[in-house]
Amino acid sequence: METSKLQSIIQGIPKAELHLHLEGSFEPELMFEIAKRNNITLPYDSIESVKEAYKFNNLQEFLDIYYAGAQVLLHEQDFFDLTWAYLTKVHSENVKHVEVFFDPQTHTDRGVSFDVVIKGIHRALEMGKNELNISYKLIMSYLRHLSEEAAFETLEASLPFKDIIDGVGLDSSEMGNPPSKFKDVFKASAEQGYKLVAHAGEEGPSEYIWEALDILNVERIDHGNRCLTDEALVKRLVDEKIALTLCPTSNVALKVIQKMDEHPVAKMLDKGIVATIHSDDPAYFGGYMNENFYQTATALNLSFDQIKKLAINAFEASWLSTPEKEKHINTINDYFGSI
Repeated sequence: METSKLQSIIQGIPKAELHLHLEGSFEPELMFEIAKRNNITLPYDSIESVKEAYKFNNLQEFLDIYYAGAQVLLHEQDFFDLTWAYLTKVHSENVKHVEVFFDPQTHTDRGVSFDVVIKGIHRALEMGKNELNISYKLIMSYLRHLSEEAAFETLEASLPFKDIIDGVGLDSSEMGNPPSKFKDVFKASAEQGYKLVAHAGEEGPSEYIWEALDILNVERIDHGNRCLTDEALVKRLVDEKIALTLCPTSNVALKVIQKMDEHPVAKMLDKGIVATIHSDDPAYFGGYMNENFYQTATALNLSFDQIKKLAINAFEASWLSTPEKEKHINTINDYFGSI
C-alpha cells in the first residue's frame, strides 16, 4: 500500500496510549524554552546538538540523557507545560485515552516536591479531558535502580494525592534490578488501592516477567518482548489475557531489537497474546503513536485486521470502564468497516 494511504488510515484510528513516560515526551524545543525560563544552562549549545545526542546503544545510555533533561523541570508550570505539550500532540493523532507514567523520584531526589510535580501534571490532564476530550489514568513509577526503601518514601508522599493516582509501575534500569526487589512496596501499594503494572522483559529475561506476575501481582506487563522465549509464559499470557504494552520505535532505538522487521508483535498476535503498541519516550525515540503504528505495519506487512486488533487490544487492556471500552471499540470497528 502506498505510504500516504496507510498513514491516512492510521491517522483516523481512535487510539489509546498505555505506555508513555511524560518525562520522555520532553521535546528539545520545550526543554530549551523551560531551561531559559529557569536560568538553567544545558550541556548543549543548540536544539540540533540535543537531537544529535538522542542516539543510544542501550537503555542505560538513554536513561543518562533522560535524567539530564529532566533537571530543568522545577516548577508546577514546567510540569503542566510538559504534559500539555504531549496531550496536544497526541490529540492531533486521534488518541482518545492515555494512561501515562510519571517518575516522582527523578524530581524529588533533586529537591522538587511531590506536590509540585503532580499538581502541574494533573492540571494539564484535566484540561486535556475538558478541552481535548482525552480521558486519562495516571501511573506513578518507582525507579528500579533505587532502593525499595526509597520507593516506600515515594508511596508515602503519594498518599495525599491517591484520589488522582490510578496505579503504580516500575521502570528505569532493568538489568540487575528484578521485580522481586520491590515485592513489599508493590504489596503496600495494592493495599492503598493502586493498580499494578511493571516493566519486565525489555532487556531483562523472561524470568523477570514471571516475577512481575507472581511476586508483584501486576495486571499487565510493560514491554514483555522476551516472553516468546518461554512457551509456558506465552500460554499463561494468553490464558489470563495479560496485555503487553510494546513500544516498537523505542525497541529499535535502544537496540532491544536490531531492525523493525524483527519486532515480535506480529508473532504475539498470531499466538493470541493481547499485544498493544505505544510510544514509550517519543521525544527521544523519534515517534509518537502514529509513527509506531506506521513503522510497525510497514516493516511487518501487517494486515488491516492486525492493525485493527492492535488498536482494539489497547482499549481492552486499558483501565477504562467496560461501557467506555465498548464505546471506543465500536468506533474502531465502524471506522475499519468504512475503509
